[in-house]
Amino acid sequence: MTPKFSYILIALLAIGGGGYIYWDNTKPVPAPQAADSTAAPPMVDVKVPTLTGAAIIGETIFNAKCAACHGANAAGQDGVAPPLVHRIYEPGHHGDGAFLLAAQSGVRAHHWQFGNMPPVEGVTQGDVKNIIAYVRALQKENGIF
Repeated sequence: MTPKFSYILIALLAIGGGGYIYWDNTKPVPAPQAADSTAAPPMVDVKVPTLTGAAIIGETIFNAKCAACHGANAAGQDGVAPPLVHRIYEPGHHGDGAFLLAAQSGVRAHHWQFGNMPPVEGVTQGDVKNIIAYVRALQKENGIF
């Protein structure tokens, strides 16, 4: 195989792979089943700190937009959605940018078996930053940092 042919083959594979990734990420993401009045049990015990500043605002937004799936105090709900107060979501593994992208674009299931997370309707980047402040305060209080 000539070097020129090898470069062309690599370029075609890269373009094809990139196209597949784009196509795969544009498919609709099914929504998980939201909790109902008989909420599923929380997956972890969460100690709640005294909140200040952005974390107080984030708690309000979290309760309105996220708690139906991720549970009260981000403790998760068995069979519904994972806890965000978990070492998987520590800043070194899922930085703040991952939370922003998940809220904006949704995320494919990759750590848990709950299905894909759809985008969160009606939250701004500022809202998500406040939610992150709340989740990080919970994580810190629970030894995840």
